[in-house]
Amino acid sequence: MSTLKKRYTDVIRKKMIDEDRYKNVMQVPKLVKIIINRGLGEATGNSKAVDLSLETLYAISGQKPVATKAKKSISNFKLRQGQVIGCKVTLRSDRMYDFLTKFVNICLPRIRDFRGVPVSGFDGRGNYTLGIKEDIIFPEASQEKMDRIRGFDISFVTSAKTDYEAFLLLKEFGLPFRTELKKK
Repeated sequence: MSTLKKRYTDVIRKKMIDEDRYKNVMQVPKLVKIIINRGLGEATGNSKAVDLSLETLYAISGQKPVATKAKKSISNFKLRQGQVIGCKVTLRSDRMYDFLTKFVNICLPRIRDFRGVPVSGFDGRGNYTLGIKEDIIFPEASQEKMDRIRGFDISFVTSAKTDYEAFLLLKEFGLPFRTELKKK
């Protein structure tokens, strides 16, 4: 069992119940999955970018990513239906908690001029998305293989009903937010 998962079951869940937010253990929000997504607009002209991105996401997450394909053709973007335009990986259970531990403790401190993650990434339904501009903050991403620095999005999907509940949960997991989210 991951140490962060053990911390959730032993400490975080009990703390949220003790603060009279929830009456039942099953009501306490939990982290369901983490999705790492990279869109590759340059993939139409550079097929090597797709292979490099798949390798990088595999190294970062420890799980094989899936290539995402265009649903329809758009001639202005030189895009054909079925063409690879990105890649994603969905992490659950122990891999999710291991990734979150590495992300909070190792990767976020490596960002230059880091002042915390913004609270503007909540979607209104208890999920949080964060954009990373440089994948070189991850120690597994080898700079020798990269032709340029690319970014990606990380989405934290929770079972929380509101953004404030998700904010409290992610804050307990160690995400350093810039400001407090106001309860609505």
